[in-house]
Amino acid sequence: MVEEEAARRPHLAIEVFASDEHRLGLKPFSRRCWAPRGCRPLALGHHRFEWLYVTAFVSPSSGETFWYISTGVSKAFFEELLALFAREAGAGKERFIVLVIDGAGWHSEPNLKVPEGLRLVYLPRYSPQLQPAECLWPVLDEPIANRYFDTIEALDAVVAERCLSLEASPELFIGRTNFHWWPKTHRPN
Repeated sequence: MVEEEAARRPHLAIEVFASDEHRLGLKPFSRRCWAPRGCRPLALGHHRFEWLYVTAFVSPSSGETFWYISTGVSKAFFEELLALFAREAGAGKERFIVLVIDGAGWHSEPNLKVPEGLRLVYLPRYSPQLQPAECLWPVLDEPIANRYFDTIEALDAVVAERCLSLEASPELFIGRTNFHWWPKTHRPN
């Protein structure tokens, strides 16, 4: 598809991004951690079901990442998010973006408005291993693993701070997301 779009738009760079959503909430999750020998580590928890959704758009070849936090997902929200991403990434004017996404219901084609400068490509069903954006979540989760948050606002503040720090470190994601088979960026001649 990169070659196809490059033939149609020889004056634009054609880049391939991947996008995925990650749900985080007040229901704590734990990871392995160090503790003194003979002591069990404590992880406080009180199961509550309030959620945040983090949507990331990543260019595996450059590590450039766009992060967005929301309180839900829907087709209408996804359309607005695509428009915002296209604007912030300069899609259409400076470059054309092929966006690889999964087949979630809110990503579906019928009546989905896709902004100029973007082309959506859907992964096969049940294939999260093919989605480079899946590799972002363990890094994003580091500051919230084994932690208890009283409110969704407290969780939001920590996640937002983490997204800002990760956005400033694109080199962190090149090794994690740039699979050897992932299509490379096409530059105009």
